Amino acid sequence: MRIPVAFSFALLLLIAPQLTAAERPNILFIAIDDQNDWIGCMQGHPLAKTPAIDGLAARGTLFSNAHCQAPLCNPSRTSLMTGKRPSTTGVYGLAPWFRNVPELKELVTLPHYLKEHGGYTTYSTGKIYHGAYARKKNTTEFDHVGPGASGKPFPEKKLVNTPQPHKLVDWGVFPHRDEDKGDWKVASWAEQQLDQGMQGPFFLSVGFFLPHVPCYATQKWFDLYPTDDSILPPMIANDRDDTPRFSWYLHWKLPEPRLKFLKEADQWHNLCRSYLACVSFVDSQVGRVLEALERNGHADDTIVVLWSDHGWHLGDKEITGKNTLWDRGTRVPLIFAGPGLPEGAVCNQPAELLDIYPTLLDLCDLPPSPALEGISLRPQLTDASTPRERPAITTHNQGNHGIRSERYRYIRYADGSEELYDFESDPNEWRNLASDPAMATVLEDHRKWLPKIDNPAVPGSAHRVLIVDEDGITWEGEPIKPGDPIPEL
Repeated sequence: MRIPVAFSFALLLLIAPQLTAAERPNILFIAIDDQNDWIGCMQGHPLAKTPAIDGLAARGTLFSNAHCQAPLCNPSRTSLMTGKRPSTTGVYGLAPWFRNVPELKELVTLPHYLKEHGGYTTYSTGKIYHGAYARKKNTTEFDHVGPGASGKPFPEKKLVNTPQPHKLVDWGVFPHRDEDKGDWKVASWAEQQLDQGMQGPFFLSVGFFLPHVPCYATQKWFDLYPTDDSILPPMIANDRDDTPRFSWYLHWKLPEPRLKFLKEADQWHNLCRSYLACVSFVDSQVGRVLEALERNGHADDTIVVLWSDHGWHLGDKEITGKNTLWDRGTRVPLIFAGPGLPEGAVCNQPAELLDIYPTLLDLCDLPPSPALEGISLRPQLTDASTPRERPAITTHNQGNHGIRSERYRYIRYADGSEELYDFESDPNEWRNLASDPAMATVLEDHRKWLPKIDNPAVPGSAHRVLIVDEDGITWEGEPIKPGDPIPEL
């Protein structure tokens, strides 16, 4: 199916004059870490207050059914920036940096392609790749680099004592100045570049750390949200009773606590409120950057893309954190706005973060790259009702895949166990239909989209890596036995 599309683009390039570098639109590329669908325009939480992001969606197109390629920072961001699926690269864990993998080190990333083929000057601040990847002196991912991502400042000691101690897994009201936060500094650097005048066309990538844990915010952001049960996600008792045991292996032992701890420690409301407070704070920083874009006369010549690397659970499915193949773990904000793009459009077709790279090449009148595994979203940006060629595919470690179509979610685990959910009747994924004979055709329709390439983890893979082989199942190098109790806290 992709060959005719690529061929048609090639014909267009032959018969239509290409834009010169000076005529190409600028790109403002905004990333938010661990941001699930708790955003006003996404309707993931009825109380979410995000006026800046909602305003961006109102002047662009919101992809309401967009999903990450991996529910973990490094593989998700690597996939987006290289245009390759995790099942293709074998990058599944928080390590390694793909440039340190011999067979991957020459991959052409989005900023490199824009610079080489479009004459773009590339700027970056905050978290675009995972951690400090691409920010070291010996890397050439970006021409200009600003402050890195940071959850600082931290209190003298943790506010919440979680069962598996980790300095980042914390949340609550922390008295400090908003101006001291890492995300404030990231937004300030982006503002400064825009105010000082940037070499055009420019690619300005701005990556915010929050609402990644630790979810610290000042009191004014907490005051936006109530303390009662309205702050909690929808829940039913025994939600995991009809999910396979293997589903637990994807998040077997993690520092993020389970729902049982949140209830016993009376921290569930506090965590949800902390997360939403951080969401609203980050929204205000997004607003600062968008305002700087406008006051410097670039609102009409800049494509703005806003995305998150993956979702985050807050008690639903009896867990907190990421590392799942359900909607709360994979569904992310994805918004395109800018010159020539429709305003106030909502596309309910499945979309992937993998599609951002080819979409930007398309919108910037650059030659398509045959190496990319995503598909341009330009047809949906022209008409939001245009059908997509395929569903969204998410992978978490080898052999574990989620397939999200417009109506259904299908999950296949490495041991062959399955889940199926119908979002028309079950938007919270509470009833697993995989064993229902009436769903046999739906199952087959989704199974055919399982990745044909399903590579093992690359050498050096570490942190949240699940391995299934002839020796059994291992999590972080430790074996999981069939009779091992599921961690409760």
